[in-house]
Amino acid sequence: MKQNFTVRQGALDGVEAFLSVAQHRNFRKAAAELAVTPSAISQAVRTLEARVGAALFIRTTRSVGLTEAGERFLLRAKPAFEELVAASEVARDLGQRPAGLLRLTVPRAVVPILLERLIASFCQAYPEVEVEVAASAELVDIAAGGFDAGIRQGQFIEADMIAVRLTPSHPLTVVGSPDYLRRRGRPECIDDLRRHACLRMRRSNGSIAPWSFVSGNEAVEVVVSGPLIANDMPTMLGAAVEGLGLAQVPEPIAAGAVKAGKLVQVLQPFAPMAPGVFLYYPSRHQMTPKLRAFIDHVKSRSGATNKARSHIDDKRTRGTKMR
Repeated sequence: MKQNFTVRQGALDGVEAFLSVAQHRNFRKAAAELAVTPSAISQAVRTLEARVGAALFIRTTRSVGLTEAGERFLLRAKPAFEELVAASEVARDLGQRPAGLLRLTVPRAVVPILLERLIASFCQAYPEVEVEVAASAELVDIAAGGFDAGIRQGQFIEADMIAVRLTPSHPLTVVGSPDYLRRRGRPECIDDLRRHACLRMRRSNGSIAPWSFVSGNEAVEVVVSGPLIANDMPTMLGAAVEGLGLAQVPEPIAAGAVKAGKLVQVLQPFAPMAPGVFLYYPSRHQMTPKLRAFIDHVKSRSGATNKARSHIDDKRTRGTKMR
């Protein structure tokens, strides 16, 4: 087993030299093509023959020919080596310019209010980049999932991620339909929620999120009850529009329905501020040109000033740099 691993580990050593000699039927021409000495070519071929366990060339003072083993080796090695060269060129090309597939994981609610305009303008600016958007309420491990970057609210981003601000901080607002508020009354204080139907969010870890408020200078969390539990904002918002109950959602998500008169904001004096939405990714050192182009595009479109932060740079400001 150990011997087989050693063979696999050095399987390509000398193959390029062999292919060049096989093409030219001449060691000196092969050496000139590969910009090495003839003795280096000879040594590489001898090493390859020793590893394969068979002579690959018939050498005389006047000519070089292939043995039967050499012919069979050439038949299999040439297309395989050409594929490896092509793969290297593709990888090198993707490492030098924005091209290829850019995979993003995002919350469903973010797509219509934020991401659609960014994606449209980015695809127009970089036609060689394909963008795949995986919309999910789950907090995805972007490295394990094969994603280049993610978009999330700031409080859900891991401390070791680099983040670029997409939106300013915004309130978490409680909304209800006009019909619901006519039937059940308008809550005027946090305690009034005890007599209301409240639509709740199940987190990715399985727990049900309490509602958050600010009373005076204190943060308050309230366990509410109601007829519906969902794991994404659009479902909760749709249920609120249909009059099923009150929902607490980020204000930008409810803005369209509020403007259209389908929802009404309540308990606004008690609304807490959420950090806003960020694009996040693992490391500047692993950044590809396609991701760099997308980040630059996001920055140019967001108009924010203090957009990037790294937990590694200053761990003491982890809780305050997302603002």
